[in-house]
Amino acid sequence: MILVFGNREQAMSLWDRVAAVLDTVGLKLAPDKTRVVHIDEGFDFLGFRIKRDTQRGSSKRYIYTYPSRKAVAAIMRKVKEATKQAISGTLADLVKHLNSVLQGWANYFRHAASSATFRYLGHYAWLRVGRWMRRKHPSRSYKWLRRRYTRNGWQPEEDGTALFNPATIKIVRYRYRGSAIPCPWPRPGTTPIQVQLPL
Repeated sequence: MILVFGNREQAMSLWDRVAAVLDTVGLKLAPDKTRVVHIDEGFDFLGFRIKRDTQRGSSKRYIYTYPSRKAVAAIMRKVKEATKQAISGTLADLVKHLNSVLQGWANYFRHAASSATFRYLGHYAWLRVGRWMRRKHPSRSYKWLRRRYTRNGWQPEEDGTALFNPATIKIVRYRYRGSAIPCPWPRPGTTPIQVQLPL
């Protein structure tokens, strides 16, 4: 990913130079995966959606990073597959597996604007575990399942192992460093930052 402060033509002019740099380490630009986009359009990178949006409640615009749709779909698929497995195991084993998956995913995305996604994912995991319990005990009432498998009537737990809620992960945003991004083109009233790219 290369961020530049300039117009589309200026960004496109770097295409061959970037390809030359990558060639020195044995890499090549993939034409189907390489494109030039405006930050307002947004793009996906390493599981994140990076896009400039208007701040809620104001007219100011900032660059935000979110978990991408593909990343959210992938973690939901993992949760669904885990809860569709055989019901012969224990809830504790299921919860331990889900917790490792959910915690790893949430820790990776804790630096993005992920609060709403974390809440949604926690609710989804809770619903999937609830379905798993219903399949394991089809003749039991919901009240019995709550007494048997939940703490405080809500959180699925067995043998001291409770289902992890991604919404409990604290969001720690990265410090804004946009003004420090190198720019080979002059900005009004400033001296351009020199960017050295091997030819």
